[in-house]
Amino acid sequence: MARSNALTIALAGLGAGTLGSLANFGRFWMFTLHAVSFVPIELVTVRGWRRLLPQCFSIGACSVPVIMLTGMFIGMVLIVQGYEQFDAAGLRDRLGAIVNISIAAELGPVLAGVMLAGRVGGALAAELGTMNVTEQLLALRSMGADPVRHLVVPRFLACLFLTPLLTAYADLLGALGAFAIFVGVYGGPPEPYWAFTREVVQLWDLGSGLVKALFFGAAIGLVSCYKGFHCRPGAEGVGQACTQSFVVSFILILMLDFFLNVVLNGLYSVWYGYRSLI
Repeated sequence: MARSNALTIALAGLGAGTLGSLANFGRFWMFTLHAVSFVPIELVTVRGWRRLLPQCFSIGACSVPVIMLTGMFIGMVLIVQGYEQFDAAGLRDRLGAIVNISIAAELGPVLAGVMLAGRVGGALAAELGTMNVTEQLLALRSMGADPVRHLVVPRFLACLFLTPLLTAYADLLGALGAFAIFVGVYGGPPEPYWAFTREVVQLWDLGSGLVKALFFGAAIGLVSCYKGFHCRPGAEGVGQACTQSFVVSFILILMLDFFLNVVLNGLYSVWYGYRSLI
């Protein structure tokens, strides 16, 4: 009898958790459609741009130092890890090209996405969660204003537009950091570094990285705002919303990176065929 009751309780808990997850999934997509429906209006109105530009500064400009340092050190680390192997194989001059294509197509967008998920995503969830807990969202609704339009859409658009720009900045700093270590520490020749980089790194690599960053920025903006709008009451609820925002955004970035790689690599194979990097 006790085992039967325990099994019933376990199954009930599993069913309740599954239904709750499905309900949250549905609410998230309804929230996303609601926010995206205001995007065309916000982009063609003066008030929309007045709400957007401050978010561009706080999300984009304030993230530049973090992106600068992380991008530069990623390039340095890749050179340090690969130099001995490439030097032993007689391919030292091609190491810079391999590092730069890895940064442009893969590490740059993921790096920028993760940094924004940690710095921006948590801040957005905390800001909107505090407004939710203190009933500021309810006050906006009582005045006839849509809080999704006034609060979510500017933050979503700022993440959407600025993540590719920050990704390009991370790519640039990663290439420069790798070049500095390659030439300054290992004494490599600078001319072959850039010559092989121009030969190997294509516009497709840069473009695919920016396309990924576009999806990553949209995921960060929507998930962070959704968690802030639907956080639990109290300071504990706001803290949980910040943590969940980062965790969910990070997982989505990795999942999107996988599926986008599959699609983009398939398209490249169809259009251009096989390409050797060495």
